[in-house]
This record gives sequence, structure tokens and C-alpha cells, in this order.
Amino acid sequence: MTHPHTPGERLARALEAASGIAFAGARLNPVGGGCINRTLEVAAGGRTYFLKLNDAAALPMFEAEVDGLTALAACDAFRVPRPLACGATDDEAFLLLEHLQLRPLASAEDGRRFAAALVELHRDTGEHFGWTRNNYIGATPQHNAPHDGWARFLVECRLVPQLQMARAKGYAGALGRDADKLLERIPALFLDYRPRASLLHGDLWNGNAAIAADGTPVLFDPAVYRGDRDADLAMSELFGGLPASFYATYRSTWPPAEGYELRKTLYNLYHILNHLNLFGRGYLGQAERMVRTLAVELNR
Repeated sequence: MTHPHTPGERLARALEAASGIAFAGARLNPVGGGCINRTLEVAAGGRTYFLKLNDAAALPMFEAEVDGLTALAACDAFRVPRPLACGATDDEAFLLLEHLQLRPLASAEDGRRFAAALVELHRDTGEHFGWTRNNYIGATPQHNAPHDGWARFLVECRLVPQLQMARAKGYAGALGRDADKLLERIPALFLDYRPRASLLHGDLWNGNAAIAADGTPVLFDPAVYRGDRDADLAMSELFGGLPASFYATYRSTWPPAEGYELRKTLYNLYHILNHLNLFGRGYLGQAERMVRTLAVELNR
């Protein structure tokens, strides 16, 4: 059982200065779910807010999150928790968000609504692949330099940085050898498939998707960029998936092009490599299998 406590004086002053909300006597109640940041519910002035805390050096990560939430909110397809304050004291970075009453996607209707909203988000397309700034995938820097070509962006801004980190951590071996062959072959996968530069959530697993109390689909914890919409669909299948009605509705509205299953493995390799780099060797076997599978398929 957790017990509420009050924020430190420096944090309370910084929150009040950044948000205009009075935090004198506020109560903080830790909540679970975050593996990167400390997450709390804050009761202040008769209202409840959601607060993320980390070391002061993590401020750029919170600033990138504000940028991503703002981009998703501008599309108006989803409800998104509104950023209220972002800043840092000498030793602590903070992000104060609107508190939403959320529940996981459970029913067929939840899945259908979420799919309709995601189609709308993905129909927001731009000129280039990438984003206006770099951001983060989890705690890992995510490179978003704008590119005209999707294959080159995928190689240079997604797979190469993750593979370099994996090698630096000692995970080279077969992963490195097969990965080099794979990188050479990726452009061939996109000779006949030219995806649009859709606005993506970027980290769309079921833990970052929810339904608000009024039934509205909700997204949070984004890693936004413009890319192939299949990357969001692929990620949604990686760690438990969404209701079957979500996939049926999305695919009946805007079916993925031929070759999705192979692209799914390619796009999810990025996330498995990221988990390898963040959480360790437990993901190495899965990463190696994905690299070998892709290398074989692309060398046929």
C-alpha cells in the first residue's frame, strides 16, 4: 500500500511557477506503470494531476514528450493528456499532465473506435519521413533527421543507431554479421512499395493505449515521427496486441499492402533491439532470430 506525501519545497515552487497552480499542501501518491520515470498522482487545489519525475538531466526527454503529445493532440483523432508544465529544479526534472480516468481496451467496440482514430491519425501525412526534432523511444535517443526516402530513413535513423549501441554493449557476434547483410538488402524491399509519411505514435503497444471514461480513444507516451503506418500496426502486435476488432476494423478501412508480415518483422526489430539495449541480454535471442529470418527472406 502506498501513502501520499507532500512535494519538496523546491519542486512545489517550480511546479507552481511553471503551471500557475498552487501546490502548497499538495499530496503526492505514487502510482505504478513507469519503468523509466517516477510517476505520481498529485492532489492540489481540489483537482488531480499526473506528474512524472526524473533526474534533472532527463528534462530533454520530457520536452520531447510535450512536443509529441502536442502533435497528436493537433490531429484531433485521439484524446491526449494535456501537458500543463515542464521544467526542472537543480536536481529533478518534472512533467505535469492532465489526469485522465483511463481503462485498457477490452471490448469489441473499444477496438473499433481505436482503429477508426488510428486511421485518422495515419491519414495525417507530410512531405518527409522523420520529424522536426529528435526525441526518445523509451529512454533511448531516437534520431528523426528528415529524409525523402523511407528505406534510407529506416536504415540510418532506426536500425543503424540501435545496432551500434548493441555492438558497443558486446552483443555483436551473429547479430552483427547477419545484420550487415540485412542492412544492404533493405532498400530492395521498398522498390515497389512506397509508403506515405504518416504521423505515427511511434511506440504503440497496448500499455500506451487506453479508453477514457466517456469511451474516447486515448494515446500517451509518444515517440512521434512520420513514417510507414505499418510501423505502428506492427508495434501494436509485439507485446500482447489489441482487441481483434481493432485489427479487423483498421484493415477493412485501410488494408496494409502485400508484404506486411515481412515488414512487421523488420519494423519490430527496431523495438526488440531497443529493449536489448535498455534491458539486456534477455532480448538477444529474439533479436538474432529476427535478423536471421529477415536476412534469409531478403536474400531470396
